[in-house]
Amino acid sequence: MLFTLLAFVFALGILITFHEFGHYWVARRCGVRVLRFSVGFGKVLLCHTDRHGTEWAISAIPLGGYVKMQDEPPPGATRKQERESFNRQPVGKRMAVMAAGPFANLLLAAALYALLGLIGTIQPQAIVAAPAAHSAAAQAGFKQGDRIVSIDHSVVRSWNDVRWLLLDALTSGGDVSVVVDSGHGVTHEHTLHLEVGKVDSGKTDLLAKAGLSLSPGKPKVDKVDAGGAGAAAGLKAGDIITAMDAVEHPSMDAVVAYIQKHAGASVSLGILRDGKPMTLTVTPRPQAAKGHARTGHIGVLLGADLPLVKVRYGVLDSLAQGVKRTAETTWLSLKMMGRMVTGSVSLRSISGPVTIADYAGQTARIGLAAYIGFLALISVSIGVLNLLPIPMLDGGQLLYCILEAVRGRPVSEQWRAKGQQVGLGLLMALMVLAFFNDFTRLFS
Repeated sequence: MLFTLLAFVFALGILITFHEFGHYWVARRCGVRVLRFSVGFGKVLLCHTDRHGTEWAISAIPLGGYVKMQDEPPPGATRKQERESFNRQPVGKRMAVMAAGPFANLLLAAALYALLGLIGTIQPQAIVAAPAAHSAAAQAGFKQGDRIVSIDHSVVRSWNDVRWLLLDALTSGGDVSVVVDSGHGVTHEHTLHLEVGKVDSGKTDLLAKAGLSLSPGKPKVDKVDAGGAGAAAGLKAGDIITAMDAVEHPSMDAVVAYIQKHAGASVSLGILRDGKPMTLTVTPRPQAAKGHARTGHIGVLLGADLPLVKVRYGVLDSLAQGVKRTAETTWLSLKMMGRMVTGSVSLRSISGPVTIADYAGQTARIGLAAYIGFLALISVSIGVLNLLPIPMLDGGQLLYCILEAVRGRPVSEQWRAKGQQVGLGLLMALMVLAFFNDFTRLFS
C-alpha cells in the first residue's frame, strides 16, 4: 500500500509540476511576472526568491504544484508592473501562456516514449494462439503459431504493437489488413473484419473477443522438488515439454490436466534441454484431493517459455517514435471521449485517482520501463484533459481568449462567472463519476 502511494505521489508530482513549469516558462518569455512557483500545495516549507522576484517554494502536500502570476497591477503600480501583469497582455500572449501547460505535458510524454525506445523494452513476440471458433480471427484464416508482421502496412515488432495498432479498429469496427508469417518465411495476408465494440471499463477484452490472443508459449519446468516423481524421472529446471505420450505441443494447462488424470501410470514426456530433444518417462504419484479423489503429481513447478523480443530504436528513430506515439495517443484519447458521447464507449471506463494510483503501483513493481510508459500515458491524459473547452481548465481560458479575439473585446465578468459555475459543476460531476467507477472496480 505504501509503495503504491509513493509511486502515485511521485507520478502526480512530476507530471503536474512539469505542466506548471510550462506555464511559468512561457509566461516569463512573454514578460509576465511570476510571483510564486510552488512544488506541492499547502504550507510552504522552503522558499527562495530569485532576481526576477519569483518565489520558488516547496510546500507540504506533494501532489503537484502551482504557478501564481501577477494577474493585475498592484495599487500604485509603475508602468513596468502594469506591463508585467497577465491580464494586460495581448490576447495572443495570454493564449500562449494558457496553452503552454498542456503542451508541456505532451512534450514530456514524447520525451518519455522516446526514452523507452532508446533504452529498449523486452516484449512478447506477436505470435497468436489458436483463435476461438467462429471468431473474426478464425473466419479471417488465422492459425495457432502465426506471427503478425504488419497491420495496415505498419510494421509489428511485438504483441504490444498488435494491441496498440488494433485498439482504434476494435472500437470503431471495419476491415483491417494483417500480414502474418506462418513459419519458414511464408507470409499470408488476412483481412480481419471487426464489428463495432463497446469499451466497458476493461471487463471485456475486445482483442480476445475478436479471436486474437497471445500464444501462451511452451510449458517450461521452472522448479523441481527433490524427491518428487519429476526429479526421479530426471526432469531439470529449464526443460521445455514438447510432447506427452501421443499429444504433440501441449499447453501448460493440458500438461497439468494430463498428469493429474494419469496417477500411477507411466507418461512419456518429450522435452528440449539446452536445445536438444530428449524423452523421459515419469510416473505421477497419486495424492488425495477434494472429494477424496486421487490425482497425479510429479513435483514440478511449470512456467511458460514465452518468445520475447527486445524492441529498441536509435536516437533519431526514438525521437520520431516518441512524437508519433504521443500524437496517436492524443488523437485516440479525443476519439474515445467522442465515443463516450455517442455511447460506444461506456462512462464506466473513466478512471479516477484510486485506479490511477493502483496502476502506478503495479507498473512500478513490474519495472522502470513499465512505469515510464505509465507516466507517458498519464502525461498525455493530463494534457488532453486540460485542453478541453471547460471553464476552470486551460482549454476554457483559451476559449475565452478566442472569443475575445473574434469579438474584439473580452468576455464580460458576468459570463465568466457563469462559465466558472458551469465548469465547476462539470468537473465535480466528472470527479464523482470517476470515484464511483474506482470504488465499483475495487469492491466488485
